[in-house]
Amino acid sequence: MSFTRTLLAGALGLTAALVIGEAVAADPERLPPLAKPKDVDSEAFSTSGTCALCHAGSDGATAMKDAKGRSVAPYDLWQSTMMANSSRDPLWRAVVSAEVAATPNAKAAIEQKCMRCHAPLASAEARHFGVEIGMDLLYDDSAEAQLALDGVSCSMCHTIDPKNLGEPESFSGHYVNNRKRVIYGPHADPVPGPMRMHVSMTPRQGDHVRKSSLCATCHTLYTDSLDAEGKKTGHRLPEQTPYLEWQNSVFNDEGGKRGVSCQGCHVPTRDAEGKPIETRIAHAPFGGDFPFLEPRQPFGRHVFVGANTLVPAILRDNAGELNPRASKEAFEATIAAAREQLSKRTARLKLAGVERAEGVLRASVSVQSFVGHKFPTGHPARRAWLQLVVSDASGKVLFASGAHDEAGRLVAGGKVLAADQAGGPFHPHRQVIRRADEVAVYESVMGDAEGAPTYLLLRGASYLKDNRLLPRGWSAEHSNAKDTAPVGVAKDKDFSDAGDTVRYEVKLPEGAKGPLRVQARLLYQVLGARYADELFRYDTPEVAAFRRYWEKAERRPEVVAEAEQTLP
Repeated sequence: MSFTRTLLAGALGLTAALVIGEAVAADPERLPPLAKPKDVDSEAFSTSGTCALCHAGSDGATAMKDAKGRSVAPYDLWQSTMMANSSRDPLWRAVVSAEVAATPNAKAAIEQKCMRCHAPLASAEARHFGVEIGMDLLYDDSAEAQLALDGVSCSMCHTIDPKNLGEPESFSGHYVNNRKRVIYGPHADPVPGPMRMHVSMTPRQGDHVRKSSLCATCHTLYTDSLDAEGKKTGHRLPEQTPYLEWQNSVFNDEGGKRGVSCQGCHVPTRDAEGKPIETRIAHAPFGGDFPFLEPRQPFGRHVFVGANTLVPAILRDNAGELNPRASKEAFEATIAAAREQLSKRTARLKLAGVERAEGVLRASVSVQSFVGHKFPTGHPARRAWLQLVVSDASGKVLFASGAHDEAGRLVAGGKVLAADQAGGPFHPHRQVIRRADEVAVYESVMGDAEGAPTYLLLRGASYLKDNRLLPRGWSAEHSNAKDTAPVGVAKDKDFSDAGDTVRYEVKLPEGAKGPLRVQARLLYQVLGARYADELFRYDTPEVAAFRRYWEKAERRPEVVAEAEQTLP
């Protein structure tokens, strides 16, 4: 395939634009379906299905199975993850379209930067050949589009060279691929013949594939603040910094430290029961075992488990339009893994000091995070909050802070809070809560160059609020502290790397009889209701399409942790 021929002729962008225009004219809420996956090769990359030839599960092989015979084949586990679907993700496409609508003069720069990490195969090839691609490419069915739609694919991560990893010049999507079709893996002396024969790639040991600095190339992202004309304001925002947060924590394993890498949690080398996985790393193309391969370890489960349950469910339920590689069952496994991650390995709540005196209930809720970066981390669309519910013996709710409706919007007295609606104030950091309309929300809120709240990434000049829970070991003295420091918590002396404590002083209704049930929960949203409402202000086909998916989806928050006490 010649990557340059189609793009330099200009036909690809024109064809894609015409397809989108015709579809929108026929139905303004419906984009054309994304192309079904087809496997292609470029000069440097191959799409994931070519890797599946030997790295997907096979009933006829013992390869890539754990001790209980379950498939741990990389392709099987990867295909339903957010990595695999990074460019098919309708929320991402909607957000990019809103950014372009707000700053149309910067369209090319916005789309190219976003595609570096969400459509990296096509982006890397285009940059190599000195051509430009935009989001319209995603609606085509060319070979170049197939590269773009393959997401964060096997041959992207496994061809990244180690030369600049961990350095600032590697951040914001500035990974460097070797372009020699050399595939890096963790094992010494890989057998090169089968891979060279079937996919024209050469395996080579590269210990850097197990290091957090590899992930940092896309998961450390800085953006320049722009005004409405697309001109830089002089501000630079650390949009997401999980790698820097992790470096400033006890989880950092760089420099010989004892810790846990990004891959240690997100590509675990242990099975579901915690036992190290040892298995053959590939099977023969016909489905049986290669007789010359011996079981090896470490072997990483490519689950890339995080906390996103919303988008995998949307991909599952709208497969006819989004055409992902994965099956319904594969998406359900990814969603289940995310829920397990949230409920078992993310945070703990402690409910203490619960007492009732003179008609006032007092309690303290402490939350401690277990993760190796801030929680929530990444893009500012995400949020978590504390919910406290007090009910009497009959189950009648006497007080509720953090209550929500079916759409996941925070409510009090049956009304959606102003801070959960576009144009309203944002939730301040809370130390003491006395009313139902006061909620402890853990989130980051951007401010523009004039200091006004903004929900556009390219307007973001600084953070007006960032009270996301810190990883254990975070220090204000660390070299990364400037770009990872909390904002708006200076007066809260108990907000630290150990967690946060919120005190509740609740006036109960007169005559409230016990025993009283006091329930505390930590809840999480991939897409905060306020962020969604701000996004829906933009009239683009991508926003309309995502809203249609979102309104049919389960929007209630995920439960991360719970604690309960009964008061006589």
